[in-house]
Amino acid sequence: MGYQDSYGNVYPLNYGYVPGIIGGDGEKQDVYIISKQVTGPIQVFEGVLVAIIYRQDDVETKWVATAVGETISAAAIKAATHYLEQYFQSTIEML
Repeated sequence: MGYQDSYGNVYPLNYGYVPGIIGGDGEKQDVYIISKQVTGPIQVFEGVLVAIIYRQDDVETKWVATAVGETISAAAIKAATHYLEQYFQSTIEML
């Protein structure tokens, strides 16, 4: 939360990497953390993988995780990740 990337995008939610998993870009797998239980920046998160965002115009996918016991809809994921996903042609697969 609050991170600003080199393109000027400010991340309104937590976003990080999954240790030990390599994504399509050859780097650690990216994951959005969307949880009502997380209201500020975090260093570590253990949760449940609930969706995968497939980008048709990029080499990588984005994972979506939430806290154990929480549910989230595809519409809520789309709204929460719009700040960045608006620049890509993507679809959300709920798991």
